[in-house]
Amino acid sequence: MNILVINSGSSSLKYQLFEMPAESPVCSGLVERIGIEGSYIKHSTYKNNLKSTVELDEFIASHSDGLKHVLELLTSGKQALISNLDEIAVVAHRVVHGGEFFTGATVIDEKVKTQIKSLFSLAPLHNKVSYICIEVAEETFPNATQIAVFDTSFHQTLPEHAFRYAIPKSYYQEQGIRVYGFHGTSHKYVSKLATAYLNKHDAKIISIHLGNGCSMCAIKAGESIDTSMGFGPLSGLMMGTRSGDIDPSVIFHLLEQEKFTPEEVNTLLNKKSGLLGVGGSNDMRDIHKLAGAGNPDAKLALQLYAYRIKKMIGSYAAALNGIDAILFTAGVGENDTWMRAAVCAEMDYLNIILDDEKNSQYKGEVMDISKPESKTRILVIPTNEEYEIASQSFTLLKNH
Repeated sequence: MNILVINSGSSSLKYQLFEMPAESPVCSGLVERIGIEGSYIKHSTYKNNLKSTVELDEFIASHSDGLKHVLELLTSGKQALISNLDEIAVVAHRVVHGGEFFTGATVIDEKVKTQIKSLFSLAPLHNKVSYICIEVAEETFPNATQIAVFDTSFHQTLPEHAFRYAIPKSYYQEQGIRVYGFHGTSHKYVSKLATAYLNKHDAKIISIHLGNGCSMCAIKAGESIDTSMGFGPLSGLMMGTRSGDIDPSVIFHLLEQEKFTPEEVNTLLNKKSGLLGVGGSNDMRDIHKLAGAGNPDAKLALQLYAYRIKKMIGSYAAALNGIDAILFTAGVGENDTWMRAAVCAEMDYLNIILDDEKNSQYKGEVMDISKPESKTRILVIPTNEEYEIASQSFTLLKNH
C-alpha cells in the first residue's frame, strides 16, 4: 500500500512516500521557506540501497504550489516513482490541533474538515495550512483515501486533573480552554520504541522532545498522563523562539505599563523569546558557538534551557511515582551531547546516571547512554513522525 505522508509546517512542507508496511521510505523531501525569499525543495529517492537527491531553488508562493512541485517530482523525470496518481492509495496528513474531537487516525470527510476549520483559532499557523494541503490532495488524488493524524490525539488520555486549568468551569465547557498538548505523534513513536527496548509494557517514561519547539510528556503504560505544552504550544520548556512558562503578571505589566498591544505580546513570547531572546539565536548550534567564545548571554541561555528540563523531570517523576527511563529525541535531543549531559548532571537522587563516553558516541539509533548502575535508563531515540503517521493510517485501514 503506497502511503504519501504530508507534514506541513507554517512555512515548510515535509513529505515521505512509504510502501507499507515497509518502515523505510521510498522517497522523502522538504519544501522550505514557503512564501519567503530563498524557497527551495530537496527531494530524495531511495532505490536499490542508493540515494539520489534533487535540489530546486525557486520561489514557492504557497503550500499549494509546493505540493504541486512535489507531485511533479514523484511522477516525472528519471527519478519518477509512480506513473499513475491512482498508485497512491492513501494521503496521510499531520494536523496539529484536533481539539477533543479526535483520539486517533481519522478518515477525512466533510465533517472532519469542518471540525479542523473550527480549530483554526487554536492553531492559526498550522491548521490552516494542513487544511489547504488536504484540499489540494483531494483534488490531485481523487481516488485516494485522505487520513488525518492529530498531534493532540495522543494526549487525550490525560486525566481531568491534568488537563483542566484552575479557572471557572464555563471557560472549559463553552470555549474549550484546557491542556491539549502537542508533539503527540513524536512522543507516541519514541515511547513505543522505548517500551519495546525496555521490554516492559507498563514502563514509566519521560519523553523529552527538543527541536525548535520543545515539549515533555509523562507516559505510563503507553499512555500520556501529563505534558508540558498546554492550550497552545507556548507553555512549558524554553524553546527556539518561544518563552515557555512565564508568570501571567508579566503579560499584564506589558499591556498596562508598557502599552503593548496583545499582538505585540504574542509576537514577543512566540517569536522573539527563548534561545533567540536570551542568547541571540534560535539555533542551538549558534548558541554553543557564542558560549564557546565567552558570550555570557549564550551561556545563560544554555543554563536556562537545561534547568527547565531538569525541573520538569522532577515534576514528572512525582506524577509517575517513579521513572523507568527518560528519553531524548528530535533535533537538539538527538544531536546535542552537551545538552544531554547538562540535563542529566546531579540527578543521582532520581537514579539518573549518565555514561559520558556512551553519550559522546551516539550515532543515530536507539541507544542507552546511562551507566550500568543507573536505575533510570537514559535513552536517545531518533523520532520519525512521518513513519508514525503512515503506520497509524495503515493500521486504521487494515482494521476496517
